[in-house]
Amino acid sequence: MNKLISEVGEKLRSREYKLTSRREHILRVLLENKDKHLSAEEVYYLIKKKLPDTGLATVYRTLELFSDFDIIHIIDFGDGRRRYEFGPDEKGNHRHHHLICSLCGKIIEVNEDLLDELESRVKNQYDFKVTDHQLKIFGTCRACTEGGWE
Repeated sequence: MNKLISEVGEKLRSREYKLTSRREHILRVLLENKDKHLSAEEVYYLIKKKLPDTGLATVYRTLELFSDFDIIHIIDFGDGRRRYEFGPDEKGNHRHHHLICSLCGKIIEVNEDLLDELESRVKNQYDFKVTDHQLKIFGTCRACTEGGWE
């Protein structure tokens, strides 16, 4: 985790920004919860436990800054809240995909790139270079299906 925090600090300094104490704490919260797809409000509540005088506006600005630097990505799961996750892996591979339960809101990550063939066809047929993509599949998770919620 410390290596990633150091790399983020270098990335910010390269464009004359600083990794302030508050920004570092927000980054740590994101790293500690990277499997949870936190919203800005959820980040804010977790930060308040460590730094009670941190404002929601600071959290929003920091998340936008991290997004601008491609440190994190903004995802919309259709629930009216923006969520945040870390960008492509160190090798530059695409992000994973998401299965979203329409009943309970559970988000399941699919850690394989399912769109390689489609990207190749898009490139060849339309002469279009794909730089990224997102795949969100909506349905019902096992717990909701077995629980008779369906």
